[in-house]
Amino acid sequence: MRRFAEQVLVITGSATGIGAATARRFAAEGANVACLDINEADNDATAAAARAEGVEAMALRCDVRSSDDQQAAFDRVMEAWGRIDVLVACAGVYVGGPLPEIPLDRWEDIVAVNLTGVLVSNSLAAPVMTAQGRGSIINIASMAAKTSWPFSAEYSGTKSGVVGITRSAAMELGPHGITVNAVCAGNTLTEMVRKVAGEIGPTVGMTAEEWLDMRANDTAVKRLARPEEIAGVVTFLASDDARYLTGQAIEVDGGLILS
Repeated sequence: MRRFAEQVLVITGSATGIGAATARRFAAEGANVACLDINEADNDATAAAARAEGVEAMALRCDVRSSDDQQAAFDRVMEAWGRIDVLVACAGVYVGGPLPEIPLDRWEDIVAVNLTGVLVSNSLAAPVMTAQGRGSIINIASMAAKTSWPFSAEYSGTKSGVVGITRSAAMELGPHGITVNAVCAGNTLTEMVRKVAGEIGPTVGMTAEEWLDMRANDTAVKRLARPEEIAGVVTFLASDDARYLTGQAIEVDGGLILS
């Protein structure tokens, strides 16, 4: 089923993980896809995979910390296709450590990527969608926005902020036919989560695999998510079936919150 035929998706953080899976899923359902990422090689591969589904796709180098980069990318999309139907703000990074040891420059960098980057992309999509009278924005947050753990103040703080942006934008843009939602993903088997496991596991006397197993056992389903499972929820939120759903921070966590 090609629910998004002739529509245009802009997605940040599309090179790997949840972003890459989401770009491929939208392409498989007929959307033309603009892939925005700083990782050019993997981003090119994502765009190529999208084109293999018979749609148009472009890979644009974009550092979401730069509002100029984002503006240039959005301009390219409008020049090529003249519309933006869906924005998925997926670009994000993880850092963590003891609260007294958080350096200010590291905090400022994660805020620039995870929070300011989302705010800028939402602000660029909003006027385009308002002129169209329709659109969907999905911001990728995290279960760290709903709950938290030691040594994760930076990440939790930024992802909580993403939920705040989402709620305000939903109220502001709803009268213009635009829905805005956040997906609070649980631990998902991506390169980023494996890197986190490698860093945090040894601090608690575990290997990376042991730490991932522990996180899996925290869920009701006793496993971690696959990126494609998060992508499925994102495409639902952009579909006609979700037109009355907005301002939500949806937990896609395998029941992690229950524990």
